[in-house]
Amino acid sequence: MPIKVSDVMGRTAIAVRQDAGFADIVDVMRRYAVGAVTVIDLDRRPIGVVSQDDLLLKESDTTRHSTSIFESAARRREHEKAAAVMAKNLMTSPAITVTPGMPARDAARLMHDKKIEQLPVIDPVTGRIAGILHRSDLLRVFDRPEAELRAEAEAVARDLTGTDVTIGVENGVVTLEGKVEHRSQAVRLIQAIHRLEGVIDVTSRLEHGSDDLLILPPLL
Repeated sequence: MPIKVSDVMGRTAIAVRQDAGFADIVDVMRRYAVGAVTVIDLDRRPIGVVSQDDLLLKESDTTRHSTSIFESAARRREHEKAAAVMAKNLMTSPAITVTPGMPARDAARLMHDKKIEQLPVIDPVTGRIAGILHRSDLLRVFDRPEAELRAEAEAVARDLTGTDVTIGVENGVVTLEGKVEHRSQAVRLIQAIHRLEGVIDVTSRLEHGSDDLLILPPLL
């Protein structure tokens, strides 16, 4: 069964109201040792995120009080953030969110693609913040008990091959041994095992009967 965001997420979300001041945001980050906080509206719905990078613009942008017609929109936005004192002006918006039912693998891909360290988790009905998902939470996917991972891999092997393939699991690496009828079955099985949550790598020692993936040259 795919591991979901709800299986690994933190149930306590560190968030601030949109009218929170600069000093208050810094205090929250220090107190809870986080690199970003979610900004919520009056209904507790995420509307943005303030990160340490957003706050550091206050120190690094020494030209925030001057503007130029040649500046890009992104650069002008940096100036605005550097001059801001409230969360609603400091935040990056809209907030990128996930729901508890999303597969953890999809959330990990979203974090990677967007280059972000954490995601607010929202209730799919109300849209209100329900927790937070950190990159470190997703690493727990690879801490699955070996017996659990082996049982899931064995079930996949039976479904795809109809034979008893010997499954070994050690430190997230799955080893496949045995013989299947067709080479295509071995290929599909290896691919399916790779997709299981918690699998780091697959070592195949499978033997096969007929090579049904053999590509014949065209007839002349």
